[in-house]
Amino acid sequence: MNYGMTFDKKYGIKLNLLKRVKNHIASIVLSGVILIIVVSCDVSSMYEEAEKAAIDNYLRDHPDLKFELKSSGLYYLEIKAGLGELADTYDTAYLKYTAMLLDSTVFETNIRTDNTLDTLIVPVNAGWLISGLDEGLTYMREGGESLLLIPSSLAYGSSSHLASSPGGYYFIRGYTPILIDVELVTLIPGP
Repeated sequence: MNYGMTFDKKYGIKLNLLKRVKNHIASIVLSGVILIIVVSCDVSSMYEEAEKAAIDNYLRDHPDLKFELKSSGLYYLEIKAGLGELADTYDTAYLKYTAMLLDSTVFETNIRTDNTLDTLIVPVNAGWLISGLDEGLTYMREGGESLLLIPSSLAYGSSSHLASSPGGYYFIRGYTPILIDVELVTLIPGP
């Protein structure tokens, strides 16, 4: 009987059992990787729940802000109704905006400290902006101003983002909802 042993000229008797042990260890390592992936998924749901709680707390703490919840998850509030045309996909929008965290920390704006404006000029709903701002513009008319509460899924997602702020740069963690106060200054019809 062989009992799983082979003869090797250089090393003498070698057990096939070693090959089986090696394969077993490989399957244990693979199981560990799968376990790590499952645990990682649980961590992301923890962050998603924390984000939802932050949004709920903001809405509870600001009952005077009557946001309209859109089907995408965007919270839209018209501050000033515009009198011009409704923004449409590929129109050119001239924007004045301030982006901030839910605690009102400004992390990006095109309004300079001397109150001059560096107008942001972008095509509407063309993917140049974060999707929440892109969508929000499609509800606005020229001359209007809106406040957008944007969940991370429509902003910077689960990844962190480095934004330019009035005082330098600002690090935004993944799963961070944001507010954008945006004014549609001018609208030029698209093609």
